[in-house]
Amino acid sequence: MKVTDHIKKANGKTLFSFEVIPPKKGKNIQELYNNIDPLMEFKPPFIDVTTSREELVYIDKGNGLLDKRITRMRPGTVGICASIMHKYQVDAIPHLLCGGFTREETEYVLVDCHYLGLDNVMALRGDSMKEEAYFKACNGGHSHASELVEQIARLNSGKYLHDNIVAERNADFCIGVAGYPEKHMEAPSLITDLKRLKAKVDAGADYVVTQMFFDNNKYFEFVDKAKEMGINVPIIPGIKPIAVKRHLHLLPQVFKIDLPQDLIEAVEACKDNKAVRAVGIEFAIQQSKALRAAGVPVLHYYSMGKSDNIKAIAEALF
Repeated sequence: MKVTDHIKKANGKTLFSFEVIPPKKGKNIQELYNNIDPLMEFKPPFIDVTTSREELVYIDKGNGLLDKRITRMRPGTVGICASIMHKYQVDAIPHLLCGGFTREETEYVLVDCHYLGLDNVMALRGDSMKEEAYFKACNGGHSHASELVEQIARLNSGKYLHDNIVAERNADFCIGVAGYPEKHMEAPSLITDLKRLKAKVDAGADYVVTQMFFDNNKYFEFVDKAKEMGINVPIIPGIKPIAVKRHLHLLPQVFKIDLPQDLIEAVEACKDNKAVRAVGIEFAIQQSKALRAAGVPVLHYYSMGKSDNIKAIAEALF
């Protein structure tokens, strides 16, 4: 079922969903199941599965020589989605990236998703490679998420890249995209960033999931400004509980977001990460309660591969 249909079916009730990360190559998928299992009692209608882009590794060949190779450390997103749907009978949403994928490779992934009965996809530009100062599309790839959305929308109407095909049954993907309540780190202003979001919606996006934020007012202001700009699709808040002390520095650095002063002071007063985890859980509970009271369609949690803190939050809300 499409995410938008789940939201309509809920008839105003706030739904629970979360995002998982594929295991690294060589790891057993049971590790992923062990983190999903505790959250299924809260009846998530869908689960997101991230996609990792390629990265460079250097293999020592001896005599001071290094061999540069490109690899993906966490492949298998589409296969994991199919497995989650089969095991848990819930919708699974693969993340599709511009970075590291040609248009042809993207089409092949979409065809696989269509064959497997995946009704939803999340279209993202993705980050730059660690060695790059700025994002660079690969040869034959998309430079912007709006272009990726457009390709998916064209496939939905039966238009493939190079082949004139009369499809017996067209794909009908529900397309999600990312939104940034504190603007994307590369955008010169929030209004510019909202214009880019509007371009993604105009290209065919059906709903938005936000980057993590810790100040609900920034989410509400973002939603209001988006509506003023004519963005009328559901905007789902993304929530990440603080779990370790270094998140105070890591999250603002990586995601270019602000943390509320009361949260900063509470974490700084913690003697260890166990206490930090408790602070993060309680803050996320209160944040989530306020968002639910405001009528958000879904509370979407970034699990980062662990579920114990998400479970504690869900127990207080669902």
